[in-house]
Amino acid sequence: MEQNSATHAFATLGHSGRLAVFRLLMRFAPRGVRPTEIAEALELKQNTLSHHLADLTASGLVQVERQGRSLFYSVDLNKTEELIGYLALDVGRARSDLLTSFMTSQDDMLAPNTGLNVLFICSGNSARSIFAEALLRDLGQGKFRVYSAGTQPNTQLNSFALEILGRNGHDTSGLRSKHLSEFQMPASPAMDFVFTVCDTAAAEECPPWPGQPISGHWGLPDPVKASGTEAEKALVFTQTYSALRCRIMAFVELPFDRLSRLSLQSCVDAISIDATPAPKGTLT
Repeated sequence: MEQNSATHAFATLGHSGRLAVFRLLMRFAPRGVRPTEIAEALELKQNTLSHHLADLTASGLVQVERQGRSLFYSVDLNKTEELIGYLALDVGRARSDLLTSFMTSQDDMLAPNTGLNVLFICSGNSARSIFAEALLRDLGQGKFRVYSAGTQPNTQLNSFALEILGRNGHDTSGLRSKHLSEFQMPASPAMDFVFTVCDTAAAEECPPWPGQPISGHWGLPDPVKASGTEAEKALVFTQTYSALRCRIMAFVELPFDRLSRLSLQSCVDAISIDATPAPKGTLT
């Protein structure tokens, strides 16, 4: 990255509000986010957010795309890589004592033969992340140790979710709603993959996961918020289950023993974009 561009980018991120917007967009990367959703997550006024987004876009760190009547803002990962590379390689002179303590080589391979730890996170841990936990546990055929948690877990699992899982042959006896903190203890298992399956969880400020797991955002609307008749609500839950099944089937087919961490991250990002779109139902 050229020095003037780096100076502009660093100056842009030097403002706490712009940095907060950029950090939130990174948690959704590579997908874009609507301004209204950013403003709600960060509790920003729309005019304040507009200024932040304009500055971030002008710096090249953020790009905007129109889809129909909506604008979606996303991180320009290539430009971000250039900025990080400038700081580490040019400013930092690629000193190993500055880098090796916190960087995992993206050429490293995972060890699928020992089982891969996967965590799914949503807000309530009563439907979407529970669907994902049961699906990967069964479709993965023993290749994964699967967990789920919520940032604000409910006291019990959703009855529609349990009914759909049972109807599709999943054992629900060991499933329970859990708080995210259960997996942030010193003795907690080190995760190889961490997925958020709702936008609320992705927008939450969570500490970095130890071990630099591969992360992905597979956000879907909350079926618990579906309105209408009991049959209409059940349909939305079924659509959510089907959308997650599509993503997880694509995930389990990845050749984990032949892909580097960098390649696996690209595959996870592709699944989030290319898999079945979020279900449309009578959502409030």
